[in-house]
Amino acid sequence: MSDSDPSEEPSFSIVSSFIRERNVLFAMANFSPLYVDYYLHLKDNRIEIDADTDELLKRGLAAFALHCVSRPRNEVLAWTINFQDPLLNIFMCGDTSDGSVVGRAFTENVKEAEENVFYQEIVKGNKPLHRSVVSFDGNDPLVAAEAYYKRSEQRPARFFQVDAETFAIASAHPDYDRDWFRELSSEDLPALGKRETVKPLETRIVCWHCGCNQMRILETLLPVWRQSREELFLGEELIEVNCPRCAGKYRLSREMMEACASDAE
Repeated sequence: MSDSDPSEEPSFSIVSSFIRERNVLFAMANFSPLYVDYYLHLKDNRIEIDADTDELLKRGLAAFALHCVSRPRNEVLAWTINFQDPLLNIFMCGDTSDGSVVGRAFTENVKEAEENVFYQEIVKGNKPLHRSVVSFDGNDPLVAAEAYYKRSEQRPARFFQVDAETFAIASAHPDYDRDWFRELSSEDLPALGKRETVKPLETRIVCWHCGCNQMRILETLLPVWRQSREELFLGEELIEVNCPRCAGKYRLSREMMEACASDAE
């Protein structure tokens, strides 16, 4: 990933609508454009990921992006979904002001626990970070997201997979039609506008964008470098470092670290 302007990245749009008389917010999109950028990112950074983990991350990215477009435009969000079987974390983060989303999987050094856990961290403008933690059953990111809405948002939301790369969210608002909401199925969604009064509210741009670059990675490592150069490089002249947000790979030398430290001083 680069530090280019998110507005210059390839993007696609998601339309949020309100279903009148049902009092439900609805959004649906085909995530093929986002997945193309995700796979290009894997290729460019020589990142290997097994098929099962890849599927979990793609489902998580879809749910996360749909969640982001339903939020105010001044939030920075991050989801970490911890699975115990298989033992891994999938991580997604984004900024609702510019529509950027990104994600990665962690398969090493994942903490074993008695249950799966969903974490959300959110910063709204200049307010302090707020963290939500809920447990969930199973190994589906969509189910994890629904558990978060039920127990943290204090209002239900349902996530649907309509076809291989099309996903949708329906989130309840006050006085929503509970029976209709509960019985809604993925088969109902493609023709929803023919049976319900669906009013488009806004269109949001979504793009794969991290913002990491070599200088930011160097600056992140400065505290370790200042404390112990050998601890960082372990006797090597070059090390490879992964971005914690997108797993992008950066090769760093001692000379680069020395120059960064000198500039900082």
